Amino acid sequence: MNTLYEKARHLTVQRFGKTIQLYAPLYLSNECIDTCLYCGFSRPNKIERQTLTAEQVLQEAACLTAQGFKHLLLVAGEHPKKVSVDYLCDIAKQLRPKLALLSIEVAPFEEPDYRKLADAGVDGVVIYQETYDREAYQKVHLGGPKKDYDKRLAHVEAACKAGVRFMGLGCLLGLSPWQEEARRLIEHARYLMKHYWQTQFSISFPRLKQCASGFTALCPVSDEELAEMIASIRLALPEVGLVMSTREKPELRDKLLKIGITQMSAGSRTEPGGYLHPDESGKQFELEDHRPPVEVAAAITHAGYEAVWKDWI
Repeated sequence: MNTLYEKARHLTVQRFGKTIQLYAPLYLSNECIDTCLYCGFSRPNKIERQTLTAEQVLQEAACLTAQGFKHLLLVAGEHPKKVSVDYLCDIAKQLRPKLALLSIEVAPFEEPDYRKLADAGVDGVVIYQETYDREAYQKVHLGGPKKDYDKRLAHVEAACKAGVRFMGLGCLLGLSPWQEEARRLIEHARYLMKHYWQTQFSISFPRLKQCASGFTALCPVSDEELAEMIASIRLALPEVGLVMSTREKPELRDKLLKIGITQMSAGSRTEPGGYLHPDESGKQFELEDHRPPVEVAAAITHAGYEAVWKDWI
């Protein structure tokens, strides 16, 4: 197994150098019309709901840029009326000039809408399929647009066709056996890379965490299995960025960055308004790494890597 990790580490350094790009998620809204058993934002959950105004989003962003972040990921529950294309375009136009890279992880849209978003300054789109196991997918998605497996899969190509620079993929680990998820994720990424060579792809490895839904993993993934999955995907997809969020504990994140990770979040909050007004609305899930961004950057430096606060590509 050590040989697997060494090969993954060598390949990552060869393709990306000893750099870790830092980013921060900025939650716009926790309002959602989907019923997903694993998510804290699921429609039936009794949580305090909030959608930030554009002015509030800019205030949250100012808090993050003051800490050094130049790459932000705008995140929201899936509520097309609350978080519309026009709402996102308005925010992107005001925010993008202050950043090196702006991405979104919100309800999927159609190709014309992604073109509008790209024109407004959105560089990247993140769409997790959640699970590539159709049977498992239907068991955990009980209502709302997200229940349609094929349509969600098609939205990824819609974003690529619209010309977004970066496309983020991933599955929520714990819904189906990770080995099969990894195989299908690799197949999906290879297909997309072949047909949309102008887009740069990344893969995230979110494991199920505690949230308001009280859902527990159907197929738990251990720390060792997570590391093996990351190394295996690095060998299969040498040119793809690999992302690790603050879902995981500090000591594990510090180890995984040496295997194949190229991007990490830091100092995250998972509720709208969480940076300036923490704990005033419902969170999507609980975090494990509560270190401030400067401490995460210091840990990266201590590991012999360079913490990069802006888009170096």
